Amino acid sequence: MENEIIIYTDGGCSGNPGPGGWGAVILADEKEIRLSGGEKNTTNNKMELTAAISALNTVLNTPSLKDRPVNLYSDSQYVKNGITSWITNWKKNGWRTAAKKPVLNQDLWQKLDSLNSSLNVTWNWVKGHAGIEYNEICDQLCQKEINNYR
Repeated sequence: MENEIIIYTDGGCSGNPGPGGWGAVILADEKEIRLSGGEKNTTNNKMELTAAISALNTVLNTPSLKDRPVNLYSDSQYVKNGITSWITNWKKNGWRTAAKKPVLNQDLWQKLDSLNSSLNVTWNWVKGHAGIEYNEICDQLCQKEINNYR
């Protein structure tokens, strides 16, 4: 689809928890928007979620992008399955897992859910470290941020 926006995201940590980073690349109108950030003490899953949230937030707050279909590629099964499958039951069960435990990172899941509801997002999983150009760029952004917090 010529109007679609492509997003790649990645997050990670050195140690889990430990210094973490995330990276995202938004591809739209033949331009690349690169985003990244990190935290001194965080988890892999928080960074994966933060990457997706940051990228979708940028799309939502960019008038020329917010009404267009988004194809988001993450190498995190946790993010993809969480937002496309598990979240329905989490919400139904008062943000508890099937094991009746509180959902970890509930604040981030709620932000992601809100963004996902406001945009037309198709969620895709890609294998990490498999030579996929923009996934590798996201990983490099992520590693650079981790190094900033070491």
